[in-house]
Amino acid sequence: MKKILEKILANLAKKIVVKYQPKIVGITGSIGKTSAKEAVSAVLATKFNIRKNIKNYNNELGVPLTIIGAESGGRSFTSWLGVWRKARQLIRETDRDYPEVLVLEMGADKPGDIEYLVDIAPCFVGVVTTIGPTHLEAFGNVESVAREKQKIVTHLDKSGFAVLNYDDEVVRAMAEKTKANVVFYGQTDKAQIYALDLFNQGLAMDLDGIKFKITDGKSSVPVFLPGVVGIHQINCALIAAAVGHSFGMNLVEIAEGLKNYRAPKGRMNLIEGSDDILLLDDTYNSSPKAAIAALEALSTLKLSAVERKGAILGDMLELGAYTDEAHFELGKKAAELKLDFLVCVGINRERMAAGASKNGLNSDQIFQFENSEIAGQKVKELLRSKDLILIKGSQGSRMEKVVKSLMRYPEKATDLLVRQSADWIS
Repeated sequence: MKKILEKILANLAKKIVVKYQPKIVGITGSIGKTSAKEAVSAVLATKFNIRKNIKNYNNELGVPLTIIGAESGGRSFTSWLGVWRKARQLIRETDRDYPEVLVLEMGADKPGDIEYLVDIAPCFVGVVTTIGPTHLEAFGNVESVAREKQKIVTHLDKSGFAVLNYDDEVVRAMAEKTKANVVFYGQTDKAQIYALDLFNQGLAMDLDGIKFKITDGKSSVPVFLPGVVGIHQINCALIAAAVGHSFGMNLVEIAEGLKNYRAPKGRMNLIEGSDDILLLDDTYNSSPKAAIAALEALSTLKLSAVERKGAILGDMLELGAYTDEAHFELGKKAAELKLDFLVCVGINRERMAAGASKNGLNSDQIFQFENSEIAGQKVKELLRSKDLILIKGSQGSRMEKVVKSLMRYPEKATDLLVRQSADWIS
């Protein structure tokens, strides 16, 4: 039944795209897709009528639903009938308010996913964030991941734009495989759009957010990302600038749009904890590259009110044969950054703890719990006033439960945390 539903939705979505001819921005990569989608949307919304994916609508069902402008019907036949009727109405009649631009996050859990999605929604701009070891149980190796992700730029025609991460060698090489105009972004002046003097007094990062400058090599503008933590989060602004450039926007317009950017739930958000602790919530998902970047962000964040820094890290899932090495390396990184403590949660906790122990953290600085429920109950005993704690893990680790247990105002969980709907909590 799911395959039949996918086919019906794909057919309807294709007809809608053909009729309304929206310019489509497709965003893929191993990490950072959702943050990039939000930043791109914030910028383009200042000049265009746009629509973006809601929730996690980035797959075979979600992308067509976004094109239609409808939510999932779930298990309700009546609700799915309503989706079909809405799509048919868009095709039969003309909606003069249909979006000019669709900003579509496109996920790939298995080979063929991106090719399927761009067949439904051919892109004007294709964005690749970075490539890393994700979904390796389905792909087998990182090379296969790259081959699938690059289809978002190889399908573009000469009038389109490929927005590529210059700092990632694998992504940079995709420029040779596309007919489109290439716009590189990155943290080096070899890119067309880059962050200026990022590591030479050009960056300010505190509880209010990040301040830095973006340049196109000719002019530069100051940018403020409110409530955002972590140098790696700057890439979402650079992507938005590169996409805005592709749509003919100037840097001043782009910087104004970025003022409206808000980091999605569970992506490096600072949340007030109980007993005067501060939580760095990055619980939406996790992968080796993303987890390392989050640890580095924690390490570099300078706050006068913080006395200790620690991390509560859950499993990184779907890594296949790379699982043991990835968790060992994550523990090693926590030790190298000289965190004050590390809490390892999940089935891979022992490998993570071993990586930390063998690289400098003492046994009294390392703690292990079987799952997020137990960690949420027990971890309070380990924390002190003025601790800053990063909490991260793959979706299946449910690390948001730990965040909720440590929040000063847990009644705000629905507004601040991921996976708070009834179907997740039940």
